[in-house]
Amino acid sequence: MDARGYLGFTSIQKVTSALRVLAYGNTYDINDEYLKMAEKTTRDTLEHFCYGICQLYGKRYLRNPTWNDLQKIYEVHLEKHGIPGMIGSLDCRQWRWYNCPTAWRGQHTRGDQKGPTLVLQGVASYDLWVWSAFFGVAGCFNDINTLEASPLIEGYISGTIPKAGFHANGNDYEHGYYLGDVF
Repeated sequence: MDARGYLGFTSIQKVTSALRVLAYGNTYDINDEYLKMAEKTTRDTLEHFCYGICQLYGKRYLRNPTWNDLQKIYEVHLEKHGIPGMIGSLDCRQWRWYNCPTAWRGQHTRGDQKGPTLVLQGVASYDLWVWSAFFGVAGCFNDINTLEASPLIEGYISGTIPKAGFHANGNDYEHGYYLGDVF
């Protein structure tokens, strides 16, 4: 019973429902089995949960680095590693998607994988702050496709990334760079 006296699910049941969908990649109707929670309730709960997390942590953790952030990152990388202008490490990883919906399997399966996968592109700085995490869209079977669809790269193309230049080997550069593996 809620504060208004209506019967319904408790907050802990709703949060558990949202976390199960996020953590295990379950469909919305999975909670009908053990909680008797309708698909719509699970979907609405997940939407409210994600909105609340974005409102609570968005300004601090779900943002692009500012000019000041970039200057601090440059400074640390230069001091510790002697590498001027490096923002962080960029990598892409194939992540097996065990609970991929059947209708989507063809869009997320490549020939060298045994099942559907998602490509996760991530950028982390020296202090393990994750500045960017992006799951490639359907059809992104490799790192290059994922980078082409990435909001991080789009920010450079559209000019929304702050120009935090640096100087190295007698040259001036407008933007920093990311270290990455072979793409």
